[in-house]
Order: sequence, then structure tokens, then C-alpha cells
Amino acid sequence: MSLKKQFALLALALCAANFASADTLQLKGNDAVTGTILAEKSDSVVVDLGYTVLVVPRNVITKISRVAGTVSPAAGTSNLLTSVNPPQFYSADARPTPARDVQDLVKQIGEAVVQVRTPEGLGSGFFINADGYLITNFHVIEGETEISVEVYHQHDGQLERDTYKQVRIIAINKFHDLALLHIEDKNAPKFKFVTLGNADALTVGDPVFAIGSPLGLERTVTQGIISTKTRELEGELYLQTSTQINPGNSGGPLFDMAGEVVGVTNMKITFGEGLGFAIPVELVKNFLDHRDAFAYSTDNPNNPYRYLEPPSRTNQKPPAGK
Repeated sequence: MSLKKQFALLALALCAANFASADTLQLKGNDAVTGTILAEKSDSVVVDLGYTVLVVPRNVITKISRVAGTVSPAAGTSNLLTSVNPPQFYSADARPTPARDVQDLVKQIGEAVVQVRTPEGLGSGFFINADGYLITNFHVIEGETEISVEVYHQHDGQLERDTYKQVRIIAINKFHDLALLHIEDKNAPKFKFVTLGNADALTVGDPVFAIGSPLGLERTVTQGIISTKTRELEGELYLQTSTQINPGNSGGPLFDMAGEVVGVTNMKITFGEGLGFAIPVELVKNFLDHRDAFAYSTDNPNNPYRYLEPPSRTNQKPPAGK
């Protein structure tokens, strides 16, 4: 075989492998777009088709699928090329999902909500995949080196609490108050996890509910509505909700009536009631999609952040004559 033909076959194999391992956008009318997703915006998704870049409006997308697994080389190329696409890190569904009863949803997704404990206090969190990765607030674990996660597993129709103490901080975003943790206990099972929804699709007045541990009262369910989608506080936009949020709810999920996470509860106005706030789930997706940029490490020389030791207390002598 000539060298020119070998290069041609290799080029075809590259195209075939890239196409087979690409992302797929299912559109209305049973159409589909296949390529590499470059960016997900509130109103559109940007897809690289190889020869051009296409901007697809979200209102025509019914589902986004990312293919996982190993792609076999094209015929005639032997083992010259093998392409591997890593499994999806979290679950997200762009399709409209029918509303359900809160009682049924809590039974289905309640196990995915956890308590995050530190020596200084506690907060809430939720699993985003079966491998023990979970989201909580940065302020829940800020400055802590000892973190444990309490999970409630269903056994024979009863909930049993298991505590996992081998917890590693994977990534943090102090400015958006988000942290990604990972349970690394050797005996850890596969965990129930939640689906990330779409806060942009919410409208004011839509019902929502939260599961968390306010004041340590684990697995507390509260319900309310979206009061506003764009409440500006200290330069950031939050979802404002009448759902009761209290200390201990921090880091827990705010769900829509399809049981998908639309926000991460993180604060309330202390001198009022029914004035809770949540980080929109779009910021959570951006944090997870770019988690390497927010990687937490105290000894990685390539880490752009340096976590300095706090200053030690010094006993200063009073001035002479006093």
C-alpha cells in the first residue's frame, strides 16, 4: 500500500473515531446534531462539527447525550487508532420532565441528599454520580481538614445512617460558594444521585422544594415557590425562594417538581422568613465542567493558588510605663 493511501486511511479513521465518540443533540422532529460540545449557554449550545461550529438554540433541543466507551478503529486500520471518551461526570437532562408529587420524589431521590459534618458544624450536600462525588457549599468546609459525610441508605424499607470519613476536597470555587467532594472509603457502595436540571426554564411562582439538615434536623423537606430568578446580592445573581432555608441547609439541593436540581441553597436573610437564596444550577454545571481549573491542592506546583498558613498568635508586650 502506498504511503499516500496509508495517510488517507488514517485520516478516515480519525474522522470515524471522532464522529463515533462525539456528543449528540436530539432535536425536535427526530433530527439530531453530532459533534463536540464547546459551550453550553442559557439559550443555546455551541457544537463543533469538525468543519464548522454550529450554535443550536436550546428551545429546539430535547436531549443532550454524551457517548461513553471505547470506539473501535475503522476497518483496514488495524490497531492504529483507538479513541476513548470518558463517562459522563454528572447527569443532566434537557428534555422537559413531567411534574410529580413531592412525596414520591422524596422517596426516589432522598438517599442522594447527605449531611456534611466538620468539627465546626454541619451542612448539606448531594451526590452527582454513583462514584461518591458530591456538591456542597464552600463555606461549609472552608478552613476544615476533617470532613465526614453521613448518608441514609434504604435497607428493607428502612433508612440506615452510614458515616464516611475518608472525604477528599476535589475542587473549590470560593466566589460562587461551591465545593466538590469525593468519598474515598474502601467499603463505599455505589450511591444514589440526582439529575441537574435547568434553572433558566423556571418562571416566577413555580413550586420548588428543598431537602437538607436545618439545625441538624436531617432529611427535612420544605416547600415553596420561586420568588425571583435574578436577585442580585454582592454582585452575584441568585434564585430567591420562599422555601424555608436555615443553617444546616447550606449546600443542599433545591429541586423543581420534576425532581431535578435547579439550585444549591446557601443563605437566607436572618431577620425575615421565607427569604431564602440558592445558587443557580447553571453555575454548578460550569463549575463541574471546568473542575480542573478549580482543583484543590496544597502541594501541586502547577496549582495557580497558594494556600498560606494562617499567622500565629504573638504575645506582644505592652508599652513601657503601662
